[in-house]
Parts: sequence; structure tokens; C-alpha cells
Amino acid sequence: MANVKTAISIQKSLFEGIESLAQRMNVSRSHLVAMAVKDFLQRQQNQQLLQQLNDAYGDAPDLAERKYEKNVRARHKRLVRGQW
Repeated sequence: MANVKTAISIQKSLFEGIESLAQRMNVSRSHLVAMAVKDFLQRQQNQQLLQQLNDAYGDAPDLAERKYEKNVRARHKRLVRGQW
């Protein structure tokens, strides 16, 4: 995979924290920042997927669905009554 150089502006204290952690981890600053951004992107994608799932499945059943469920439960009770 090809690498691309970029320049960013960050607070000095953040730069110093990156520098310190990169030294402790024995990796380059670039590698540390790339790992952090990759992790951040993955978490954002996961959050977006979760939101899409919640949007798709989060709605409560409407009146017709609740009535159907009630009827199914009653029928099931009648079918299994006395089996146990």
C-alpha cells in the first residue's frame, strides 16, 4: 500500500504526548498517528453501523403487529395446554 505524506497542525502538548508515546512504543510518530487514526475510523464505522441497525430494528411494533402477536401467543397456549 502506498504511503502519502501530509502535514497537520496540532497543539504542542499533543505533539509532545505523541512523541513520548512513540518513543516508549518504539515506533515512529507517523506510525503511531496512523494507528490512532485507523482505530478512530474503525470505531466511527462501527458506530455508524450500530446506528443503522438501531434505525432499522428499533421501531416498536405497530397496532396490527401487537394484535397479531397477541393472537399467536393465545393460539400457542391452547396448542401446548396440558402437554407438560
